[in-house]
Amino acid sequence: MSTGEFVVEDVLGVEDTAPVVGAMESLSPRELLRVIRDAGIARARAEATQLRTMARFAELSGDARGVDAELALLLSTTEHQAQRQVAMASALTTRLPRTLSAMEAGVIDAYKASKIVDATNPLSDCQAHEVDSMMAGRLAGKNPTGIRRAVVRLVALIDPDGHAARAAKRRAERNVQLVHQDDGIATLAADLPVEVASAIYSRVDRIARTLRGKDEARTLEQLRADVLAELCLGLRDAEPRAEVFVHVAATTLAGVDDDPAELAGHGPVPAWLARHLAAHPDSVLRKVVTDPVNGTVRDVGRTRYRPPAALDELVRVRDRECRAPGCHRPAHQADLDHVEEWSAGGATAARNLTALCRKHHRLKDQPGWRYDADAVGTLTVTTPTGIRCITRPEPLREASLPAPF
Repeated sequence: MSTGEFVVEDVLGVEDTAPVVGAMESLSPRELLRVIRDAGIARARAEATQLRTMARFAELSGDARGVDAELALLLSTTEHQAQRQVAMASALTTRLPRTLSAMEAGVIDAYKASKIVDATNPLSDCQAHEVDSMMAGRLAGKNPTGIRRAVVRLVALIDPDGHAARAAKRRAERNVQLVHQDDGIATLAADLPVEVASAIYSRVDRIARTLRGKDEARTLEQLRADVLAELCLGLRDAEPRAEVFVHVAATTLAGVDDDPAELAGHGPVPAWLARHLAAHPDSVLRKVVTDPVNGTVRDVGRTRYRPPAALDELVRVRDRECRAPGCHRPAHQADLDHVEEWSAGGATAARNLTALCRKHHRLKDQPGWRYDADAVGTLTVTTPTGIRCITRPEPLREASLPAPF
């Protein structure tokens, strides 16, 4: 199970919601959640039917331009959007049949399925089938970002050479764009190598947070924007460089294999990039010591409130990202929180510490939310209505995956 991926235990039960839809005022919070869930399942099934029918319609027609034009009129959309839907329908019915089956079962909707379609577009039919089969049992309870990240990780493992080539091509296409908006605002967008963009954001975020205080009226987002502008315009003194955390297996670093590494907050990066970052004098590479059996980071424990530097780093390396289900903020930009409160007897040990971004750290303290951890780093989050989400820190490698081909 990957960092940021999670399992949701459905505690709502199965019940016919149709009779109660017209009486919302009389429903309990749990019954309202059941209606919301069942409506989502029905929508996913309807979208699956629409996509399967689109594929059949396109097959019978044989005229791609005519199909796009006719569907655009039927659905009151653009021909470009109709073309994308037909392409997605074709991919699901030919290359990704188990993903389509998951839609028909109401497990995922079309938007989540599109994350699998887009990520597997560069693969051969055989490789796409492989990803489709491997993702089949890993879709329930994941949000779109979690699905995309899981698929991208599998694509990188199954097609490491293609992943490396695509990364090199995208880095060669780096650029900066200025897009003028309305109301006196413009968007400055830069496509940069991931380690560069991550370091820039980390520096901007760190400076912005130091400026917050009771006399500061600007929001954190405004502070980040102002700091970035000042740095670009040379109006701010140089700050210490920001760290970039790359997690790479020793065998990959030594050139024994070309398995993808992982950059915290981003996801898989090709082996050549990991080795480049490790050799670059301006990068920061943290060695990760993992258990030889299950691949997780080994535990160390201490008994004071504030974690010492070694324990702090171990937990952040282990978690890599905020452990709240669906959140991917890097752990080195998050808080370390005692799962069992220190004041209630909780130990300052790896088994009782978890990385939570400030937003989810505060959510944990709200009434009705409960967080529980075990000795191997499994974190269980229980919501006020009783929904349970189970997350585990991800090993750098998944032993169950086949060797890349």
